[in-house]
Amino acid sequence: MELRQLTYVVAVAESGSFTRAAHRCFVVQSALSEQIARLEKELGTKLFERTSRRVRITSAGEAFLGPAREALAAAERAAGNAVACGGEVRGNLVIGTITPLTAVDLPGVLATYRDRHPAVRITLRTRLVRDLLQQVREHACHVAFVDARPGELPRGLAGRVLRQDELVAIVPHGHPLADAPRLSPAQLAEEDMVDMQSGSGIRPHNDAAFDAAGVTRTVAFEADSMALLEQLVARGLGVGLVSAPTAARMSGVRSVPTTGVPPRTVQVLWPTSGTSPATEAFLQLLREEVPPEAE
Repeated sequence: MELRQLTYVVAVAESGSFTRAAHRCFVVQSALSEQIARLEKELGTKLFERTSRRVRITSAGEAFLGPAREALAAAERAAGNAVACGGEVRGNLVIGTITPLTAVDLPGVLATYRDRHPAVRITLRTRLVRDLLQQVREHACHVAFVDARPGELPRGLAGRVLRQDELVAIVPHGHPLADAPRLSPAQLAEEDMVDMQSGSGIRPHNDAAFDAAGVTRTVAFEADSMALLEQLVARGLGVGLVSAPTAARMSGVRSVPTTGVPPRTVQVLWPTSGTSPATEAFLQLLREEVPPEAE
């Protein structure tokens, strides 16, 4: 079994296509397909089911994928550690993030990081929190920015709080609640609501706030982005509950302070073991940009 075969399997699983995987790995598709076929023959099982229209990973492929990612991450760390002994940081750095991310100036951090470590190849992914947690556990992401309380992190992940944001209600301009001094969960629950979809970080936080207040709300619309959420609220289809920094960027709605709603915690997380020099360098830069005393 060769590392390039593991690389090809991961690329096909993540891209869902042999063609896209070959492009990503800078090889011709026939060579990639041949290597995966050789690996499947060696294992005595199919990792992918191929049709003329799509590629689907098998149950055996799913079982193979996690350890394959771990093996590739270990090989990358070994190479990175060897090079770092000479003073240079190299390798790959895959960063996952929620959107919007207001707790840190990520583009600014990335620009500084690239200036310091130009040999590191950086990849940025935007995902739901549930997907980011899984990808960091599987070493598909090296670090991730999420909105989740420290006690909610799965085993095997470490995190550092970057900021706690107050949550505010957003309502259409001219709405009867627009001039309220503060709004409670009970008042908001009297209205139809718009919220992010399940799997986002803020959705379970909002659900817990209403549960703690002992009130039941109706989420009439689910959005897959804050931009869509703002548009739905602006059109009068419901009211929302978002972080204050996010609301400050929304010109189409009116924000109202809340009471009885706990703040939203934004943190950066990474695996508790097996971090590469490239990852360590990024975390160190983040400590400089958001020092511990600012938590």
